[in-house]
Amino acid sequence: MRSERMEWIDAMRGFTMIMVVAYHVSIQGFGEVEKASSALPLLVLFRMPLFFFISGFLAYKADMNWTTGRLGMMVWKKVKIQVIPTLVFLFAAIIIRQPHLWEGIEYAVISPTKDGYWFTWCLLQMFIIYYLFAFIESRFARRSWIPITLLWFVALVAYATLYMPAWFKYPKANEVSWLNMTGFIQVMRYFHFFLLGNIIHRYWNGWQRLMDSKWFFPTIVTIVFFCAADIFKWHNLRFQWTNLPRTMTMYILVMVVFMTFRYYKDSFTRQHWWGRTLQYIGVRTLDIYLIHFLFLPNLHMVGDFINNNKRNFVIDVTESFVIAMLVIGFSLVVSNILRVSPVFKKYLFGRK
Repeated sequence: MRSERMEWIDAMRGFTMIMVVAYHVSIQGFGEVEKASSALPLLVLFRMPLFFFISGFLAYKADMNWTTGRLGMMVWKKVKIQVIPTLVFLFAAIIIRQPHLWEGIEYAVISPTKDGYWFTWCLLQMFIIYYLFAFIESRFARRSWIPITLLWFVALVAYATLYMPAWFKYPKANEVSWLNMTGFIQVMRYFHFFLLGNIIHRYWNGWQRLMDSKWFFPTIVTIVFFCAADIFKWHNLRFQWTNLPRTMTMYILVMVVFMTFRYYKDSFTRQHWWGRTLQYIGVRTLDIYLIHFLFLPNLHMVGDFINNNKRNFVIDVTESFVIAMLVIGFSLVVSNILRVSPVFKKYLFGRK
């Protein structure tokens, strides 16, 4: 049962990676304006939340013996996998993509998105926070749902403050700040999704019963329809409340994708070519993420067409996803070439 479940999780991770690359193709390759696109405003709502959700889901290990040595080993392992490859490929991307080396480095240091390479660094911070929490939690005499729920609530509150400018002031993306330089502001934006995935894995049997109930899926789909309508059309909520329907939409869309892959899990096994393809992409997400920035196209004429011709959802998505698959293919070719060297395989992709 565990291996079967992991297959569809890997396939879902592969699907999410395709969405990430497709978004970068649209924004950086095509030069699309997100507000003018008929696809991006919706897809961006659950693209990165789903990625962090999956990471949190897989981070939970029920049988983990959290000793001090194990904690140090887990943290150091993540540091090696997340930091070294990110720095190497970020430096390569700056050399290839930026006209001036030192200005490119300075921008990457100051920017919270690290010239696109923020994900691995922020995910590392999430893992460290979670590992420390799991280590402390393991010292409790009794296991309870309260500590992890409390941590999720704190993370959700921290996220909410980002959208309350009247009460909380955060630095802009181009301002020098420790929140930007460390990328922790991105951690605040997505850590609660990581914890949601972790909570669902912890209480998997109960969540499965909920997801299998007759009313749950129709209810959340109905809710997300009206929330999305308010986001994109009605705009009824104002000021501090504007982010409420957006957040609910993000949560529900993550659950809809998760439940869909779970429901059709037999279709995402290695017995089907699409299952094998998505799983292969899913287990190579680090490689693809690190390399794909080097192959993003320069096709702004496509973006100009999409920006000037709205309500072309199918065309918008198709163009982005087709080019994304080509970019992913080239990234995997480079990955496989680099993996010929045991040194590159170990230090660039964290594989022995």
